[in-house]
Amino acid sequence: MGAVMTVLIAIGGVILGWITIEIACKPCLEKGRDAIDHNLDLDYDPDDQDNNIRAPLNPNLDPDSNQSEVPDSTAPPLIKSV
Repeated sequence: MGAVMTVLIAIGGVILGWITIEIACKPCLEKGRDAIDHNLDLDYDPDDQDNNIRAPLNPNLDPDSNQSEVPDSTAPPLIKSV
């Protein structure tokens, strides 16, 4: 009877340890699993993704502003020298 209890306690410890690791490392594990899924998916093509390469580096975050997203080259500099 003692051996059966030892085995049950060991199995319970392994299960609780696995759950703890899953909860503690969730973001890292999700990224890894997504990478594995993309690698194993035969229909996945990374060239089909829209990476928005031509997006401005400093987009206009204020929607009420009348400024364009890309500053005009003839406009005065944004930083004033003292």
